Amino acid sequence: MLTAVQLVNIMKVKNKKLSELAEELETFPQQLVNIRVSDKHAVEENHAVKAVIEQVEEKMAGNGRVLVRPSGTESLVRVMVEAETDELCFEYVNEISAVVQEQLGTDA
Repeated sequence: MLTAVQLVNIMKVKNKKLSELAEELETFPQQLVNIRVSDKHAVEENHAVKAVIEQVEEKMAGNGRVLVRPSGTESLVRVMVEAETDELCFEYVNEISAVVQEQLGTDA
């Protein structure tokens, strides 16, 4: 509900239709990798994982997005990356996933 109110406010301030605002959005390729782990919440405090996320975000220089989070329902860590190209997206998601797997992964 709050999101809808904020969106309507932006439409009013910018004096644009929703379709006009949507035209301004740039979409990037996205890659999602799920990694089976023994303790999914450990990812939130793991220093090696935090470091690789920071390194990737620096490489992106604001042109993309990284989301690493524990699954809400399974013993998984979800690694999602959006980047300017498919190649960069694949490179970054694999870079982060390798560290998550090394630090927290299971063979199960």
